[in-house]
Parts: sequence; C-alpha cells; structure tokens
Amino acid sequence: MSKGRVVLAYSGGLDTSVAVKWISEVHDLEVIALAVDVGQDEDFDVIRNRALAAGAVEAEVVDAKDEFASDFIVPAIFANAMYENKYPLVSSLSRPVIAKHLIAATKKYGAQIVAHGCTGKGNDQVRFEVSLRALRPDIEILAPVRTWGLSRADSIDYAARHSIPIMATKEKLYSIDQNLWGRAIEAGEMEDPWVKPPTGIYQTTVLSATEPSTVIISFESGVPTAIDGERMDLVPLISKLTQKVGSYGFGRIDMVENRRVGIKSREVYEAPAALALIMAHADLEDLTLERDLAHEKLRLSPRWTELVYDGLWYSPLKQSLDAFMTESQKFVTGEVRLSLEPGRVMVEGRRSPVGLYDYELATYDAADAFRHEDAEGFVRLWGLGVQTWSRKQLGSQ
Repeated sequence: MSKGRVVLAYSGGLDTSVAVKWISEVHDLEVIALAVDVGQDEDFDVIRNRALAAGAVEAEVVDAKDEFASDFIVPAIFANAMYENKYPLVSSLSRPVIAKHLIAATKKYGAQIVAHGCTGKGNDQVRFEVSLRALRPDIEILAPVRTWGLSRADSIDYAARHSIPIMATKEKLYSIDQNLWGRAIEAGEMEDPWVKPPTGIYQTTVLSATEPSTVIISFESGVPTAIDGERMDLVPLISKLTQKVGSYGFGRIDMVENRRVGIKSREVYEAPAALALIMAHADLEDLTLERDLAHEKLRLSPRWTELVYDGLWYSPLKQSLDAFMTESQKFVTGEVRLSLEPGRVMVEGRRSPVGLYDYELATYDAADAFRHEDAEGFVRLWGLGVQTWSRKQLGSQ
C-alpha cells in the first residue's frame, strides 16, 4: 500500500515521464499526472497515454487555453509586460495557471503533495512553488529533478530500463517550452552567448511572406477583439496573429536574461503575436491615456512585470497593481494599424473614438484653437523656482 498520492505537473517530456516512475519507486506514492493545455500544440491523447504507461494511476488533461488567454495574457497586455524591456513573459505567465489547476487536482484526488520537473537553477521552480504555497499554504512539494542526480543520458537509460515511452534522444540539445503566447528555447550551443542561434530552432518566425502588407488590431477597454475588422475570441486571435506577423520573420528575441535565482542566462524566444499586440496596445495608450496616468503606468508596468517573472502572481502587491492596470484601461478603445515587412513590424496609424488627440489644439494651421497668449504666464510660473534659485544662489557666487 502506497504512502499517499502526489499530483505531478506533467508535460510529457523526458524528465516528467521519468519522474512518474521515480516518485512511485523512491517515495512509494501514487502519481496523478496532470497536463495543462495552455496552447502547446501537442497531441494530449499521446501525452496522457504516455503518463499511464510510465506508471501514473491517473492521467488528466485540462484545457486551459481560454482561461490562460483571458485571465493571464490579458493582464499582461494591460501592463505592456516586457521583462527587462525585451521578454513578454512567455513561460512566466503559464506557471500560475498550471499551479492553480495542480492545487485543484490535489483536492479532487485527495493528495497532499505536488511535484514538478523543474531544475535547481531555473526560474520555473520559483514560479511553481511560490504559487502553489500561496494557493495552498500547507502543500508539500517534491522536485525530483533537483535531487535525483540524473544526467540527460541517465534519464534516457532509466526510461529504457522501465519501458517508459519517450521521444527524447541523447543527441537532443535544446530545451523548448511553448504555449499560446510564444516559445522559449535554450541550451545546446546557445549556452555560449556569442554563438548565433541555429536557424533550425525556429518554428513560428520562419520567413515566408515577402510582400509588404498591413494588419489592423482592434481593442475594447484594452482587450484585443478583432483583426482587420473580424471579431474573434482571444485564442484564435492570438493564433492568427502569430501566423500573420510570424510569417514576416518577426518576433525573435535573443537576450542575456537575469534570472531570479541570481544567474545570467542566454535565452531565445519566438513571440510574434505577443510583441505585435503589446506594441499596438502601448501605442493606443499613447492616444487614449491622460498624461499623468500614462506616466505613472510607465513606472508601474516594469514592477508588475518583475513580480510576475519572479513568481509572485498570487501576491498582494501584484493584485493591487492589477486593480490599477484594469482601471487604466477603461478608455483604451480603438484601432492600431501595423505595417508588415520582412523582418519588421511597425505602427503606422492609430485611431480611437475616445482619443485625447485634439486636432484643433495640435495643428499649426488656420484651425488652431490653442490659446497662445496663455503660454507666456504659464512658462514664467513653471520656471519661477529655477529662476529664483539661479538669481539667489548661483548669482551670489
């Protein structure tokens, strides 16, 4: 008789497949394998059967794509979330939704333990474990990859000895994490930050479109709602935009990233839809947000992003910043037109029924309604403090 049950965050890859058998052997626990579909574009019937073949007593797949898009991606769009001004939180956003379903599964299956397949020097262990304990403070957590001391070759041999069906080979060099918001690729020769990433790693940014074109993205209160006038739900909208702008070879990120655990890591991402949507959304905010609100949001957005990157999705500060971000989106409604060329996407137009751009105030032609006579007094009072400082202190030196 086993000592209890553990819910394993199951991806279907080498580490989590080996973990199913390893946990049952070493810890004498029944393993519930939970795979959460956040847009990985994989055959989840195959993944479920692989978990059962590896020894899981239950294998469940949760379709969380719509939830991921509406409850996790949309807040990131509201915040224009770009970690270190480059990375649109591809993997960071999926971990809290997976953690949420892991905790739900512990209650469903009567488990007191959750396990994951993260390594000891990655960010995801932080995101999973902090989120899990925020959602269920009494949860126990197993992280076998941190402790088992198996190399990749060792894990493949272990799988072979126990007839665990895997697709991995000892020649595979790269670690790839994919969801609706993008792909994260690391390891192999890219561990040298000087080496150019091999072209074969890319999937959603392969150049196939060569004729310049445009795409119009519509927003309602900050939420993307349509492409070129065609209304659609978020998941198909993001998928369509990934294909559209990715076909121009746009959406690649190559960066040296500061991980939460204190090391620098070379990371390569593909995120065409994420980069295009954040670009368009931020530009629409330029048109629709009042000046002080826009400036304060520019200060708070990096903090929101850092919290999510650091695994603090379920935290009081992040929730409070969510309230600010949501309120800021009340009038972020309109359309942004992007120009698409091979290797480049740029904003070329924006419009809004509630935009704050006023032609009669901005123009220099005959329609000019700006009260120029007010400017002299405003400028004099605005600079009065500096003028007094200069006269009283610098002038006496």
